Amino acid sequence: MDITLEKKTSTEGFIKITLKEGDYQPQVEEKIKDYSKKANIKGFRPGKVPFSYIKKLYGKSIMVDEINQILSESLTKYIRENKINILGEPLPNQDKSKNIDWDNQKDFDFEYNIGMVEEFDYDLSSKVKVTAYDIDVEDKTITETVENLKLQYGTMTNPDASEEGDALFGTLAQGDFTKDLLIEIADIDKKLFKKFIGLKSGDSATFDLHKAFTDTHALSHMLGVSEDETKALSGDFEFTVKNVNRRVPAELNKDFFDRIFATGDINSEQEFLDKIASTIKDNYAKETKSFLDYTIQNKLVDSTKIDLPDEFLKKWLITSNEGKITEEDIEKEYDAYVKDLKWSLIRNKIIEDQEIKLESEDIIEKTRQIIREQFAHSGLGAQIEDNIDTFVDNYLKGDEGNNYQKVYNQTMVEKLMGVIKEKISISHKKVDLEKFKKLVSN
Repeated sequence: MDITLEKKTSTEGFIKITLKEGDYQPQVEEKIKDYSKKANIKGFRPGKVPFSYIKKLYGKSIMVDEINQILSESLTKYIRENKINILGEPLPNQDKSKNIDWDNQKDFDFEYNIGMVEEFDYDLSSKVKVTAYDIDVEDKTITETVENLKLQYGTMTNPDASEEGDALFGTLAQGDFTKDLLIEIADIDKKLFKKFIGLKSGDSATFDLHKAFTDTHALSHMLGVSEDETKALSGDFEFTVKNVNRRVPAELNKDFFDRIFATGDINSEQEFLDKIASTIKDNYAKETKSFLDYTIQNKLVDSTKIDLPDEFLKKWLITSNEGKITEEDIEKEYDAYVKDLKWSLIRNKIIEDQEIKLESEDIIEKTRQIIREQFAHSGLGAQIEDNIDTFVDNYLKGDEGNNYQKVYNQTMVEKLMGVIKEKISISHKKVDLEKFKKLVSN
């Protein structure tokens, strides 16, 4: 057997394998002998089928299977021993394979196209500068959150006449079109807003549907029809009120506090406001941490030069997806794919270079954290803690081991980011919520 690597470029090449008859024939004959001992063929006693008869019937298929097995093992071994950093999987040269004469050939030549990535350097020093944003929780944000919670947990009433903030349940009609639906007065365009104030059960309002609701997607959702069907609706519609719905905000009392925080340890309005503030801060901290990790990832990807075999990767993506995606799909998504691939290469190299490893206790502690967060507002904290390790064990064994792999990956990424953050320069900047939202959306 002869195996050679022929480089087309620094990132693409061909592995060529030449098989002589002596490379595979002994294994083929051994397989035929073994089959003849086990075969149950009419006209022959079990285990007494002649070697020549088995070879005539199954010799070619056995040879093809054995050669494919040798090729797979040899290719894998060659790549590993020569430390070739391949991307994707080797792609066999189909044209060469089609021209093989399995009936008459004794020697065979095979060729595999491979994509490679050369060694690359990344900068993990104080020269890498990123900004971490800390959201300043303003009194306005706390007030808005409390007001929203009071409405969410409030009581539904049916007053005589509608006011701002109410919802109207009724029938929308135009010709043969009729639809019972709920209209939130707050969603109506300001120019037509007053038409819906002061309406009582049995009252009607006539209006142009698209002037009242300028967001086609939201209107489509309200009507329960497709956006194309929504766009086709035109002219004036009549809406007849059946019920006026008004949600009366909940009062700030012990019952309300316990509904929001099931712990039962909130006893005053100030304690409730303090808890709301700390909860908002915790939630924002998760968002800002995720954004910082995303910023670091982009910084390292953008600043690290990695040459990729683009032509090979596009071909491999189409082949490996077995016709489920087209060349047009690849072109559209390729930049995002390359970005993820580069981050994966950088991440794995940092993990190897920095010798980042996980212990079993790391996985267990992370799982404890996940379970505690899941039950954070349930009021079952004490019971959970009493049996936390049982919960951990059951969770990690769940979903056929996939849960363990998910926690492992999550823990490894967190440990990796921790190492990176210790080595680069991170400056902190306080921003309000609106500013942070704008940063994330850009």
